[in-house]
Amino acid sequence: MDAIGFHCIVELYDCPPHLLDDVDHIDAAIRAAVKRSGADLIQQISHKFTPQGVTALGLLSESHISIHTWPERGYAAVDCYTCGTRCKPELACLHLAEALEADRHAFVKFTRGGETVTQVNDLANVADAEPEPATPRAIV
Repeated sequence: MDAIGFHCIVELYDCPPHLLDDVDHIDAAIRAAVKRSGADLIQQISHKFTPQGVTALGLLSESHISIHTWPERGYAAVDCYTCGTRCKPELACLHLAEALEADRHAFVKFTRGGETVTQVNDLANVADAEPEPATPRAIV
């Protein structure tokens, strides 16, 4: 069965707490990650928690990207799902790992709608993957 999309989950560890607690930095990182993946951002929302932590979501034409942070642990959970095969959600994950300066990470990529699961243990393996050029679409 052909894939209908790809779902990447990333655990980011040992990130600087000040980056994980900076909602503006995280919002900018999501926008840049979406661009790097070749996806189309429809809308973005974020929330800064008290005393610390951020949750941010990018709604994509292709699906979504989300991040939840725990600055007190130096930890962030990232989830990126894209429908179709044009986008490269792993590149969005790579960008977020770089932007949040993670010293360590765990990464898994699921093929959605297919019958296989692909695991990649190091985001460095995806650094050379480039998305196909985006096709402009009207949002109705």
